Amino acid sequence: MILAHSADKLGMRVLLVHDQCETESVAGRLIRKLKTQLEQDDMEVLSAGSSFDAAMLVVADPLIQAVLLDWDLEDAGSHGPAAVVLDAVRRRNAEVPVFLFTDRENAAQIPLDVLRRTNDFIWLFEDTAAFIAGRVRAAVHSYRENLLPPMFDALARFARVHEYSWHTPGHTGGTAFLKSPVGRAFFDYFGENLFRSDLSISVGELGSLLDHSGPIGESEKYTARVFGAHRTYHVTNGSSTSNRVIMTASVTRGQVALCDRNAHKSVEHAITMSGAVPTYMMPTRNQYGIIGPILPENLTPQAIRASIRANPLVKDGMDAAPVHAIVTNSTYDGLCYNVRRVEELLGQSVDRLHFDEAWYGYARFNPLYEDRYAMHGDPSEHTDDKPSVFATQSTHKLLAALSQASMIHVRDGRNPIEHNRFNEAFMMHASTSPQYAIIASNDVSAAMMDGPGGETLTGESIREAVAFRRLIARLNADYAEQGEWFVNVWQPDVVADESGRKVPFWQADPARLAVDPACWTLKPGESWHGFGKVEEGYCMLDPIKVSVTTPGVGADGLREWGIPASVLTSYLDRFGIVVEKTTDFTILFLFSLGITKGKWGTLVDTLLRFKKDYDANTPLAESLPALASAYPRRYRGMGLKDLCTDMFHTMKNLQTTRLLSAAFSILSRPDMSPAEAYENLVRGRIERLGLDVMAGRTVATGVVPYPPGIPLLMPGENAGPADGPLLGYLKALEAFDAKFPGFTHDTHGVENEDGRYVVACLTR
Repeated sequence: MILAHSADKLGMRVLLVHDQCETESVAGRLIRKLKTQLEQDDMEVLSAGSSFDAAMLVVADPLIQAVLLDWDLEDAGSHGPAAVVLDAVRRRNAEVPVFLFTDRENAAQIPLDVLRRTNDFIWLFEDTAAFIAGRVRAAVHSYRENLLPPMFDALARFARVHEYSWHTPGHTGGTAFLKSPVGRAFFDYFGENLFRSDLSISVGELGSLLDHSGPIGESEKYTARVFGAHRTYHVTNGSSTSNRVIMTASVTRGQVALCDRNAHKSVEHAITMSGAVPTYMMPTRNQYGIIGPILPENLTPQAIRASIRANPLVKDGMDAAPVHAIVTNSTYDGLCYNVRRVEELLGQSVDRLHFDEAWYGYARFNPLYEDRYAMHGDPSEHTDDKPSVFATQSTHKLLAALSQASMIHVRDGRNPIEHNRFNEAFMMHASTSPQYAIIASNDVSAAMMDGPGGETLTGESIREAVAFRRLIARLNADYAEQGEWFVNVWQPDVVADESGRKVPFWQADPARLAVDPACWTLKPGESWHGFGKVEEGYCMLDPIKVSVTTPGVGADGLREWGIPASVLTSYLDRFGIVVEKTTDFTILFLFSLGITKGKWGTLVDTLLRFKKDYDANTPLAESLPALASAYPRRYRGMGLKDLCTDMFHTMKNLQTTRLLSAAFSILSRPDMSPAEAYENLVRGRIERLGLDVMAGRTVATGVVPYPPGIPLLMPGENAGPADGPLLGYLKALEAFDAKFPGFTHDTHGVENEDGRYVVACLTR
């Protein structure tokens, strides 16, 4: 029994909910006697005398392993208070045992729905305290025995055995670290359990990640059920590896793959490794530079055929039929497709659809996202005449798992890749020495989402995001009434209420915002999203991905003044607030499962503090002391407002925002495939060129500005003319970086050599 054995780590904890606990009534004395008996039986007892206190404890303490609930709580004849507590318990946990205090006469009147959600009765006036405590203890033991999911359970059991190890890893349960002072410090920092669970593939009891056997295989089957897949594979090197596994299993040299141009760098790697011939599907982009959806008209069979015909890499005599398509869902900024619609459109052109859902693993567990994720609906209804569907999810990004934890989900349909064939690609990318803790964290992540807990946890994140969004929108409106500026949030300006009347977002019903997808879907032609006449219901903004906008952007370009988002990001970082992504005028915040009111409350306070320092033009030595100290000559004598003004006018003169949109709105000409470019790179047929001599040259590696983190140029593509948008954008970034040290851009594929951008190009 894993948990019972580790009582010091996870003791038995019981919640006793009864309003007679402190009274001198007969019931009160018996309750206190029962509490004493439970404590003598090694159970910690939390007491609550009201439904409010009990519900708060249920939310705050997931270690509660049994609930003893008075059906007549607060003397309510309707039993409403007890029902409130029971609802709070079952919203979070379908399995924890619940006992009802009642008598035999009242028990006959308890509704069937309540009986189905409880486990047993307590006859306080009939049974002894020792007998009742024994039944509670037995229920707690049973609950604990079945709490852990398959892989984590097996790992914990094995680590507890304390075997002598004659296999790898060489630290043998951590003992090697104990032989050195620095090793001991390392051991003490992480704790013994980490090292005892860091095991070798030689440990047969845990099964194998490579042949999906034993507890690992059972965990993958369990996870597939939870996430709605036919098959699931645990991956221990992130969704970058997951994407490469799928594409190398599905596409090979000379075959056409349809690729969302808004794709992660790992897709570039997968195309290169597989030898696929990419034909790109172009997404939209708005005035902020936020990447929008691929519009439906670009996914029709006619549009796909036209894109393939226009692709110089599809040579005469090649089979032009695409064999694979990959779409990013949701986008980095939180735009989610109606996947049924995407399947309907793309499924007419290709048999295998691949959704990169690295940032979107939670979608199945909240009805707000219905039909907007790859594994939508009932997997048994995914029949052989539908496309085969793959999804990659970075479990660690927005669920609860360790870094590098990822999953591949598969639903077989047309032209499936059966397991044995798919596993050959899986083994090419997997390690024979996987980190078992990462696999176990996938297992635990699935268990946390299983049952009612998934909707409860995701619902909490959504409600916190809604509260933050409404507050920022209200503050923006309040300041605007006073003729002042404040940050805003990229979201609908108005929302239709249930009567159809449009109200400002901050006045909308928060309960409805948290559950109604109609509040978040992009409507055709609405100015706030900037993606034009997008099809009704086709795309939705995910409320938990919050893009805060800074002043400076209008519908037709930059305004007369503005505040670059990078300055605000630096200011937030000074106060320990690390953001997910910063563009010219947006900052992305992720409201993951770990969000709390205190966390986003601190963010709001810091945003208000930034406004105060900006308006006062507080010296950089006070507002951004690290920047002022690192570059004293550049920023001497400047205030926060001075810096923002200087940077904004530089961006306006360099046209960075306009050039970004222009550069990412075109497809550069491919001179060769990414695989061919990589072969030339390996052979050393490259030279490093500055931007001033790159016109017309073929790049050897991808050029990927972060953000947005999608390729500006793919390997083998042409940089275009000297005055074209591609080189124009890079030159603008180069000039900006030279003027503002401490705010330089991160562009993969570009080396900054003493202020000069250099890119590897193929020799002529």
